[in-house]
Amino acid sequence: MRSFLPFFICTTILFSCSNDKDQDFIDILDPDGNKQEVDKNLNKKSVGDSANDMLSDTNFSRIAFELYYVDGQEPSTQTVQNFESFLSARLNKSGGISVELSPIASPGKEVYSITDIRNIEDDIRKTYNTDDTVSVFGIFIDGEYAENTENGSVLGVAYRNTSFVVFEETIKQFSGQALAPSRTTLETVVTNHEFGHLLGLVNAGTTPQSDHQDVAHGRHCTVESCLMFWTAETGEGLLNMLSGGSIPELDAQCLADLAANGGK
Repeated sequence: MRSFLPFFICTTILFSCSNDKDQDFIDILDPDGNKQEVDKNLNKKSVGDSANDMLSDTNFSRIAFELYYVDGQEPSTQTVQNFESFLSARLNKSGGISVELSPIASPGKEVYSITDIRNIEDDIRKTYNTDDTVSVFGIFIDGEYAENTENGSVLGVAYRNTSFVVFEETIKQFSGQALAPSRTTLETVVTNHEFGHLLGLVNAGTTPQSDHQDVAHGRHCTVESCLMFWTAETGEGLLNMLSGGSIPELDAQCLADLAANGGK
């Protein structure tokens, strides 16, 4: 586990749910080893609903990432380090940021719907929000997204307020093309982009401080060089976006939005 202080892309799914009460509450150990009863539904809200909880130190002083990868689909060490750097630059967490990466066996599917991904999460997720820690779930999976088209292959989806998926096998297919960006570059852009949606960008839980939402393309930024620009939605668009090979960053307007909602 890495602990330190101080995705693509980009489809977001708005979602909320409720379950039988007996299934909603479970006992888990918090980061200090204390048993707490937690409500799993707090981690099953709509994308962007927990933006302030992740960005600020007001309600939660810690954030913990429970990341999984299907055997053979592990993100590179550099990708994880890049993600950690992205987190430390944007999140105000006096209690720290932790990232834990674990393998799982393949679910055995070639195509995954969001319902499939949610079911996998519900089966394997171990951590949920506790008194002082907000928990985030992510999975790097094999197979492809069920809503891919001939002209667009989705590389990642943010689908709950604290959950995202990266289609790692699809990323490898694109990074293996001639003159394509490296796998680490694609992984980093997808992961950072998807988490950007969980942080409420653009106008998805974090209020814009200026007019920069590309309404025609959903929760994306109008600035072409920004991490949250809409062409990052598919592998095809991302290859065009990354023609120079560099990893895009959040533009000044997205940064201002996050800062106004409690981030750095």
